Amino acid sequence: MDWTALLRLPSTILLVLAVVALLFTLVQLVALRECLHGGRRLASAVRAVVLLVAFSLTLMLAGTGFALRGYRLWSEETPVVEIDVRILSPQRWALTLHWPDGATRQVQLAGDAWRMEAIVLKWKAPAVLAGLPPAYRLDRLSGRYDDAGQEATALRTVIDFREAGSFDLLDLHKQYPQWVPNVDVLFGSGVFLPLVDQGHYTVSLMRTGALVARPDEATEQRIAQPF
Repeated sequence: MDWTALLRLPSTILLVLAVVALLFTLVQLVALRECLHGGRRLASAVRAVVLLVAFSLTLMLAGTGFALRGYRLWSEETPVVEIDVRILSPQRWALTLHWPDGATRQVQLAGDAWRMEAIVLKWKAPAVLAGLPPAYRLDRLSGRYDDAGQEATALRTVIDFREAGSFDLLDLHKQYPQWVPNVDVLFGSGVFLPLVDQGHYTVSLMRTGALVARPDEATEQRIAQPF
């Protein structure tokens, strides 16, 4: 059997094949029972072997199908925001944020890099396998200096994404956890990348709850250029 070809099959096909194999296993179980009742020992032995093979195949197909489905779900990414950057002066930057719903926001940061932080509510495995994505809320965007000493003394800029007085699912879980079942963990996730003039970045959220930031090709080349 070509195992690499098997692993490339969609999980749905594998699960359908597992159901077919299960039905075949049940048929063999009924046939084995009839052979035992009829006293046909050789036929019973053959049916028992076929039954074991069919049952093993059912378990293999079902296990592989669920494993692939889980991997696909956990590796998917949800777009969070796109960021365009232009320089104003040394270590002073203007950023334009583009949300997936088409909204935009312009902010200014000080530093050598930008840092995005989010609060993530991650569900337990059964809910994840059922297709329920993590719940998240962007918490803040801040400037970050490469030099730790400068970080302690220089101007700090922090953009708060939460609206004053707002109430959301994450607050509900904190105050009334029994109202939001199947919660695995509530945690923070953050990511940062260097700021460059005319830079373009994308931020997405993985099924694991981790933020991922990527520069486009042109921005990556600018980051790699020595100063």
